[in-house]
Amino acid sequence: MPTPGDESLSAEVQRDPALRARYRRIMRFAARALVQAWWFELVLPRFGLSRLAARGRIRRLQRLSRRFHGLAADLGGLMIKVGQFLSSRLDVLPPEITRELEGLQDEVAPEPFAAIVAQAERELGIPLARAFAFVDPTPIAAASLGQAHRARLSPGIAADVGFDEVVVKVLRPGIEQIVEVDLAALRRVGRWLSRVKLVNRRTDAPALVEEFATTSLEEIDYVHEAINVERFAADFADDPRVGTPVVVWERSARRLLTLSDVTAIKIADVAALQAAGIDPNAVAAELARATFEQIFVAGFFHADPHPGNIFVTPAVNGDPGGFALTFIDFGMMGEIDDELRDGLRQFIFAVAARDARGWVAATQRLGVLLPSADTVELERAITALFDRFGGMGVAELTRIDPRELEAFARQFSEVIRTLPFQLPESFLLLIRTISLISGVTSALNRDFNMWDAVDPFARTLLNGGGASTARSLGREAVSILSALARLPQRLDALATRVDRGELAVRSPELEQRLRVIDGSVRRTTSAILFAALLIGGVLLRPTDEVLGWVLMGASAAPLLHAIAPWRLR
Repeated sequence: MPTPGDESLSAEVQRDPALRARYRRIMRFAARALVQAWWFELVLPRFGLSRLAARGRIRRLQRLSRRFHGLAADLGGLMIKVGQFLSSRLDVLPPEITRELEGLQDEVAPEPFAAIVAQAERELGIPLARAFAFVDPTPIAAASLGQAHRARLSPGIAADVGFDEVVVKVLRPGIEQIVEVDLAALRRVGRWLSRVKLVNRRTDAPALVEEFATTSLEEIDYVHEAINVERFAADFADDPRVGTPVVVWERSARRLLTLSDVTAIKIADVAALQAAGIDPNAVAAELARATFEQIFVAGFFHADPHPGNIFVTPAVNGDPGGFALTFIDFGMMGEIDDELRDGLRQFIFAVAARDARGWVAATQRLGVLLPSADTVELERAITALFDRFGGMGVAELTRIDPRELEAFARQFSEVIRTLPFQLPESFLLLIRTISLISGVTSALNRDFNMWDAVDPFARTLLNGGGASTARSLGREAVSILSALARLPQRLDALATRVDRGELAVRSPELEQRLRVIDGSVRRTTSAILFAALLIGGVLLRPTDEVLGWVLMGASAAPLLHAIAPWRLR
């Protein structure tokens, strides 16, 4: 029996009642959440009830977060990944929401050990007792896609690799089918969102889902993860502050991965860090530095750096307060090509220099803001943003008068709505990484300021970031010289237009207000026409039932024009 609404599922999944029920449950939750958002965020403001919608927004989000927590904890799979991302947004989401989701990382029920043994023996082709000297039946971690057990290598292999204490990661039996169902549900939600103009003008939701699908499928291939571990280790081979586990290839396969045991202090355990004499603020700064190094120098970054995937290892050389950051779980990684890296460097230079014009140019180069955008008002808004809030940390922002933040956000949002922003699919993992790191650093120290971490890193890149930075700056110099060479011709053309009276002065803010007024008039006219047709139909129905029903039915068209969410800009 096919699963309703998505024929892309495999025949094996279609025949499984439990998997069909899983798909329907996810879709019901998504449909309910989208309808609620449509009603409160789009329809009610149309009728002048914005304050009513805003008044209960936090409570609605709390209830929604609580329901999603229950759904994700019960279903596991990729739903846990979504919850982990949201729970780590400590920098932007209210604590009332993140608290509802933060426990998801530790609530995944472990798979029975007998099932894990059977899975491991299928992958290795030999009994588990021969493959390892010992495997602890109690898992040290039960993640959404697999689980990990401590083990000891057999003496022969231990002598070859130089250690015997290892961690064995085993993929959950049947997880491939669960991932298939979850991705099918997410793809359908992406198609729903692609039909909403408010969303599709900003980003290609189906493309983002496909990007997430690619990384998710890579996560359930442990050979791919092993290759990622070794590449990441090579990138930081000369950096004593960043460490990784060692892959034991003789005991690894597609659904099983054996790594050296690097367990240490969890990065979010502030009390344990302080007890070990390690400054949490230093850890936050080092985490930010290592993240920027991955993104802007190596171009290969850990895309799932939630607190469970980073350990703080105290220094063993007697350095008081010394430590290294040890990353684990390399199933989700991001890669940045030279062109995107150059654009990101331009962006970070602009942020560090509080350069609004450079910021706008960088967003255009990155493809986030289309080149055709009229950026006069945006540049003015970014200048105001840098002047008022530039350099502030999370704690400082929380002490600002909420009314000031609300007023600025209202003004800024009007500017944003007039511009053709979009979110390229290549940004999905990058945004996820920055979001998670921001949340972790805020948890380590609420006063930690990411701006302070950006400034020295930008100066390092500018003063000696290597050959690629030199090439980037060289291209910028050529661009500037080219613009200077064209300047006399452009000034002559401008003077000619002034002489002919062809110069037009544009005010994006005024144009936007005129568009809003025009739209309001059109919707008001539609509302009046709807009322007239409906009332006329009601009055005529007793004497002319057919004409009455026709008028009442015709009233639906102007009603849809007045309130339809896809007409929103």
